[in-house]
Amino acid sequence: MRLTVIGASGSYPGPDSPASCYLLESEHEGRLWRVLVDMGSGALGVLHRYIDPASVDAVLLSHLHADHCLDLCGFYVLRRYHPTGAQPKIPVWGPVDTARRMAKAYDLDEDPGMNEEFDFLLYPEETFTVGPFTVTAREVAHPVTAYGLRIEADGRALAYSGDTGTCDALVETARDADLFLCEASFIEGSDNPPDLHLTGAEAGRMASAAAARRLVLTHVPPWYDPQVALAESKLTYDGDVELAEPGKTYLI
Repeated sequence: MRLTVIGASGSYPGPDSPASCYLLESEHEGRLWRVLVDMGSGALGVLHRYIDPASVDAVLLSHLHADHCLDLCGFYVLRRYHPTGAQPKIPVWGPVDTARRMAKAYDLDEDPGMNEEFDFLLYPEETFTVGPFTVTAREVAHPVTAYGLRIEADGRALAYSGDTGTCDALVETARDADLFLCEASFIEGSDNPPDLHLTGAEAGRMASAAAARRLVLTHVPPWYDPQVALAESKLTYDGDVELAEPGKTYLI
């Protein structure tokens, strides 16, 4: 499968990047499937540089903070009012209350809200499939309900932290992953609140505990130098590690 970073900025869009959004692509049954993992502020516009957004097959939302989901509002407009006609309904997986929260974000009545454009689904306890992708969602440590996602296709595994503090669920999500896309929002030495975000060093420790084969740091807020997170992670993880950048593509 192919991963393209659409947005990697933490907490809000930065000068060089939208907030969290990642495009996954893989061939299946004679066609290319496309899934978006998160759709944070500013992502939809940049997505046009890489694909026709109408070709997206599904969306996976890690949680309902604006920097991970708010551009679903624009995506609703695109799918509802497209000049070729209303686009087919696609599934959107997310936490409890996603349909209502998205409707309120765009000031829609809850009925129908965005339910004619999106089929809102809760993450099940068991693994599920979306075309060629097998997805496992585990709840991680964050002030709101949030999920780490393990996505497998073609015999390979991508792990995505979403937003989280250190936790066993994150290690299990990233266990032996070929690529671990992990947030690094905090820096060591600051008075960081617990169960909210990771430092670069903590991201490295999670990757080491999971024996992940490659670590890609993301979700660094614009007020921090991402090179600090990168340097911290190299002290706790001795594998291949780099920073996520918009437009960068990984073959997993």
